[in-house]
Amino acid sequence: MHLTQWTDYALRVLMYCAAFEDREKPVTISEIAQAHDISRSHLTKIVRQLAALGVLDTTRGRGGGMRLMRAPADISVGFVVRATETGFDMVECFSRDHSSCRISNNCNLRGVLERATRSYLAVLDEVTLADLAPVRASSVTRARRTPIPGLPMLS
Repeated sequence: MHLTQWTDYALRVLMYCAAFEDREKPVTISEIAQAHDISRSHLTKIVRQLAALGVLDTTRGRGGGMRLMRAPADISVGFVVRATETGFDMVECFSRDHSSCRISNNCNLRGVLERATRSYLAVLDEVTLADLAPVRASSVTRARRTPIPGLPMLS
């Protein structure tokens, strides 16, 4: 299974927002664009979709930005992947409308691949943004902190 760049960037936006969930100032598109070296205009389109899905709250203008509308623990990766991907047809015969497979009526491969896709999504449903966001450093982990490129160091 291959995720599109759109989904990858959507997850990065949400992870970044989760990392700054408690910050007074909202996260900005420019901030994420710079941290990940991604086009600001491309991120703007992704942020619009995430806002339409009810995951992000956005405010325009000076002092504006975005915040998560739900707690990171309430946003599953599976939900985001389903909402941002266009389809999960691993092979041609998955599409009922566009399949030209001559053996689809007697093929067991389709069922196996459908089960694999369901399992893949089930694993992603178990993972939330809270699982992916950087952990605030405690006195125990402070000495072992390692920077993660594209995500802020939290203290």
